[in-house]
Amino acid sequence: MQPSRFLTPSALTPFLKLLQPFSSSKSQLIITPGSFSSKKLSSLYYLAFPYTPRLIHTPTPVKVKMSYSSDEDQADPELLELLRQHLNGKQPSPTAAETGVLESAEFVYNHAIDVALDMRGCKKAANTIWDQMQQREYSPATWSTHELHPKEKDEETVKFIFTMDLLNFSFWSEKSEEERFQVEYRGKRWTGYWSLVAGLQRGLEEGIPITDPAFWINQEEFTPDVLGNVFRSATDEEIPLLHQRFDCLREAGEVLHEKYNGSVLDLIEAANGSAAALVNLLASDFPCFADIHPYPGRRQPIRILKRAQIFVADLWACFEGQSYGSFSDIDKITMFADYRVPQMLWQLGCLLYGPTLEAAVREKKMIEHGGEWEMQLRACSIWCVELIRREIIREHPEAKGKVNAVLIDFFLYDAVKELEKEGGERIPHHRTRSIWY
Repeated sequence: MQPSRFLTPSALTPFLKLLQPFSSSKSQLIITPGSFSSKKLSSLYYLAFPYTPRLIHTPTPVKVKMSYSSDEDQADPELLELLRQHLNGKQPSPTAAETGVLESAEFVYNHAIDVALDMRGCKKAANTIWDQMQQREYSPATWSTHELHPKEKDEETVKFIFTMDLLNFSFWSEKSEEERFQVEYRGKRWTGYWSLVAGLQRGLEEGIPITDPAFWINQEEFTPDVLGNVFRSATDEEIPLLHQRFDCLREAGEVLHEKYNGSVLDLIEAANGSAAALVNLLASDFPCFADIHPYPGRRQPIRILKRAQIFVADLWACFEGQSYGSFSDIDKITMFADYRVPQMLWQLGCLLYGPTLEAAVREKKMIEHGGEWEMQLRACSIWCVELIRREIIREHPEAKGKVNAVLIDFFLYDAVKELEKEGGERIPHHRTRSIWY
């Protein structure tokens, strides 16, 4: 067996020709000994394109059928450019990373039979959303104006946001507003997402280091009972999925300890200023962030990554694109597929449900986690917000650089919570219980 050897860029000229855009519908690459023996290139693939099949080093030439993130029948131009840059000794731009979320959403939308988009509704919603955002002066700075969100721009706030988004899932209740899980803090009772934020703030004020990753891995001091006390309820209903939340914190603490010196800041630094790369690191290193699911008729899993993306978005909004929230490719973050924004998109006339699905939603029946209904609801919402974003920029060129999916999502979430408070909801949100949202 001949030993592997590295090939110089000049020796790879024939190979580079194969990396040009393909004209045929099916393409193959010949991988020869040593072509991809570089550990650096391997890690580059993993960071930037974790959802793309790996190229396997083998001592004998083999034919490998290549599949690409955007379409299994077409080459991925960004992957090809990444390869060209590496083989010519150039450092790839952080913006080369892709999360795969938007591509996954488009795939599900194109094959969905129970959820559809009303294009006229999307166009109308785009104008409404942009007008309202202008009137309210909606911007990243809006995030910090919420009463419970941290106001300091420091490391402790980064740790708070990471903790918050580790636990940012499943707050809905079948009980009445008066009987559901509530956190009492600062003379008010908080429900939903705000009960999470209130509980964390209260815990810190009471001297519990609930946002410290070192605390999460302390077997003696951090227990489910301690977490239960942080989120103790003002009613008889406890916070949903308490033990799963405990597991998320313990697991995240262990990963940070093993891979990132126990530091959330080191995790952020590892992404090199790329929002997409940070999302990919979260999805690959932290199982509790890996919101990735199989889908019928598709070889590659569907990547939703709600909490991984919202962590990046919350950093960006809190720090207003500066310091720990500085990302060169923040526009690659999509909306955060939960159970509230789809409800608002239906309310705006953007999303359409098939009769059977709509009946199930109205009757508040449980929607199976990982099932086709749930995947269509989440993925079509992502694609819907992307089309709204494109329409805003098309109709209002001045919006370019001022609006993205993150801000649209934040706006829609605030809007649906206002509707809930006013009793203006015309359809309930769908019911799925999981740690993903």
